[in-house]
Amino acid sequence: MLELVDLERRFGDVVALGGLSFAVPQGQVFGFVGANGAGKTTAMRIVMGVGAADRGEVRWCGAPVDAATRRRFGYMPEERGLYPKMAVRRQLAYLARLHGFARGDADRAARGWLERLGLSERAEDALEDLSLGNQQRVQLIAAFVHGPELLVLDEPFSGLDPLGIDAMSRVVRDAAANGAAVLFSSHQLDLVEQLCDGVAIIDDGRLVAVGTVDELRRGNGDRLLRVRVVGSSGALVGGWVDELAGVRVRGREGGVLLELDPDLDHGVVLDAARAAGSVEHFGFVHLSLAERYREVVTERHQARVGGPLAEVG
Repeated sequence: MLELVDLERRFGDVVALGGLSFAVPQGQVFGFVGANGAGKTTAMRIVMGVGAADRGEVRWCGAPVDAATRRRFGYMPEERGLYPKMAVRRQLAYLARLHGFARGDADRAARGWLERLGLSERAEDALEDLSLGNQQRVQLIAAFVHGPELLVLDEPFSGLDPLGIDAMSRVVRDAAANGAAVLFSSHQLDLVEQLCDGVAIIDDGRLVAVGTVDELRRGNGDRLLRVRVVGSSGALVGGWVDELAGVRVRGREGGVLLELDPDLDHGVVLDAARAAGSVEHFGFVHLSLAERYREVVTERHQARVGGPLAEVG
């Protein structure tokens, strides 16, 4: 298990991380979500030893992480770092050897991964001669080639087409199924929702929510209700809810999304909807991960300074 324990990092007066703590179990894909500048890359660099924390600790399987431990990790940085003029297979084998592979084993690992991601025919080409999408695949292989116990991937799906996302998603899921812990950041929250077992949401370097995808989506449990009522003319009717006690309107797209007080019987809402018109839809819902993200970050900003919602990234 990877543990980030009370990590703090400052750059002058700017707090990049303010006591960040969460854990990534082995065998899981774990999403790391936050706005641009929230501290995701800083935290990942500290995990990999590229940066240092002012306070706190990174642990792997209960022990502090050192250089020897990090040789068993794989890292895909946001700023890609392979050699553009070097042949793809050669540099992947070189990276495997840096992690302790013998020459023959390193070459076999490089060839195997290139075949798996459909790049065998480009193995002897210079990296710069590949498309940007294929360069991205090579960068991912560089993180995987030595069979790491932990994968730290910073925006690994950025710029990929749907087929590339599918291929790389399978590789990530397979790594977790084989026992690796996978921590990756992404601003594509629909992808995070589909791919991840757990998610940590940070804002201004601080943890604001963490849990499984289902736990985060549930949010208010079964007290979120979507209702669609139409009148005799076929138009949507929404005013019926304005005087209804014990509910809060969360949205009006395609009907109304209502948050019910814990002690309110939903039958009261159904009766009011029937009195207003024809009820086309009436059902409890869970928020999407993107909706939940906006909710928790907005609540934090409003509680702190009343500021606007940041863009996820």
